[in-house]
Amino acid sequence: MNKHEFMTTLNKALAGIATQDRDEIIFDYEEHFRIGLSDGKTEEEIAASLGDPRAIARQFNADYHVHQAETDASVSNIFRAVLATLGLGFFNLVIVLGPFIAMLAVLFAFYVAGSAIIFSGVVVFITTVAGPILPVTNASLVQPAAQFFASIGLICLGLLFIIGNVYLTKFFFIGTVKYLQFNLKIIKGVS
Repeated sequence: MNKHEFMTTLNKALAGIATQDRDEIIFDYEEHFRIGLSDGKTEEEIAASLGDPRAIARQFNADYHVHQAETDASVSNIFRAVLATLGLGFFNLVIVLGPFIAMLAVLFAFYVAGSAIIFSGVVVFITTVAGPILPVTNASLVQPAAQFFASIGLICLGLLFIIGNVYLTKFFFIGTVKYLQFNLKIIKGVS
């Protein structure tokens, strides 16, 4: 692989990175080629010593997207960071994706539980209000005032549960970014 092939492959593989950052990376690798050529090496030797440009780009993509997720912890940035980290190898597929999907499932279950609590409060409220109009709906032996306050309590409990889930989700996103950074440090230490 000569310099042109190496740089073209690297540039294409870095397509997901901001132009300014990509230009800096390309400049650094062009500098590697300039220094190598001045030392008397061929372009093929330099390219071979630098390694696979796609693997280099995967590492830069992972670093870039994890940094983006750290500065702006939006859902899309977190997913991009996880996907970029998954691209670094099979080890990450097991170590990163498994816990990430499990935690997403738990968070989803918490949101469903909070919504179910709110829904049950709304149903109790409707049956309490409709009780005098439709006596069939009031099959319980509980006083209407107790049902009314229980419905308000259930709705409030569900709302508090959802608010707690929002904070838990933010904590999960921060933890995911830290976990991805830790994972990248391990990979950099190994490779």
